[in-house]
Amino acid sequence: MKIAFRVVELKLKHPFTIARGSSTTRKTVLVEFQHQGITGYGEAAPIQRYEETAETVAGFLKQCADIPLPDALTLDGFIDLVENISPGNYCAKASLDIAFHDWMGKKLSSPLWKYLGGESTRIPETSITIGMDSPEMIAQKLEEAREFPVLKVKLGGSSDEEIMKTIRANTDKPIRVDGNEGWKDRGLALERLQWLETQHVQFVEQPMPADQFRDLVWLRERSSLPLLADESVKTEPDIRMLRDAFDGINIKLMKCGGLREGKRMIDTARQVGMKVMIGCMIESSIGIAAGMSLATLADYADLDGNILISNDPFEGAVDHRGVLKLSDEAGLGVRPKKELWRQR
Repeated sequence: MKIAFRVVELKLKHPFTIARGSSTTRKTVLVEFQHQGITGYGEAAPIQRYEETAETVAGFLKQCADIPLPDALTLDGFIDLVENISPGNYCAKASLDIAFHDWMGKKLSSPLWKYLGGESTRIPETSITIGMDSPEMIAQKLEEAREFPVLKVKLGGSSDEEIMKTIRANTDKPIRVDGNEGWKDRGLALERLQWLETQHVQFVEQPMPADQFRDLVWLRERSSLPLLADESVKTEPDIRMLRDAFDGINIKLMKCGGLREGKRMIDTARQVGMKVMIGCMIESSIGIAAGMSLATLADYADLDGNILISNDPFEGAVDHRGVLKLSDEAGLGVRPKKELWRQR
């Protein structure tokens, strides 16, 4: 067995601004898992919000270099080995989980979405994200996103109304709003939600900080718009206690630890009657393809991370006008662009 990785700086097409800050690049860690002549690809796209960086991911992966593998290698067995190396490090663990799923799909000559029990006829449309920006740049982003039927709009700041008015002056497409914990006061949050009810909004993600749980319960009791948890939910044990505050959850492989945990989260959410969205960070086509493999089991998809960057090191996770295209190739169905893959 061989585990190799490298850090790559993804370049955003536009500055990406949310309630917590702005960035023009994001570091991601690309992983190769080689065993029995088969290579599986994985990715870790860490963010500081969850206390992981490219450096912490690299440190964890170095610990995994000499994992002793049993002769009868199973998916659960490998992931359990990785899980027991150290607590936390969910994003780093996700990279190995994804790489091993890709490896297993290739070994079995099965597309990963089929291996996970998905149906190609059920895959939802993906939204495309419009970050906070000036009215002029918002209008430009809308033009670039003209083929996508659903927009995801970042709010949670002082220019919320200006952003929404600019969008509604240009399009009547349905909108999903992401507050990214930006509204700290529950009265203000309720005012924003009541106004957004008039703006053809489907639902609102994480309107208030995760640590203000009682305020989120209060808000949901008064909101006509469905609320989805993002920062409030990381792994499966979080879900049941969130039922009073949210109508659904946003599952991101980079915060839950990978596909195995993501599938568990879907199953639990269904048991308690919550909606499910498969989301992403700023990621390459590796992470997006992994998310796509679970999207057929979800209600919503927000898998546009590879669309927002200009130097995707991989190809194969292709969308067309917001419709995710599942690959019939074994595993994830992605391939490295050699000229970018070799860059350090």
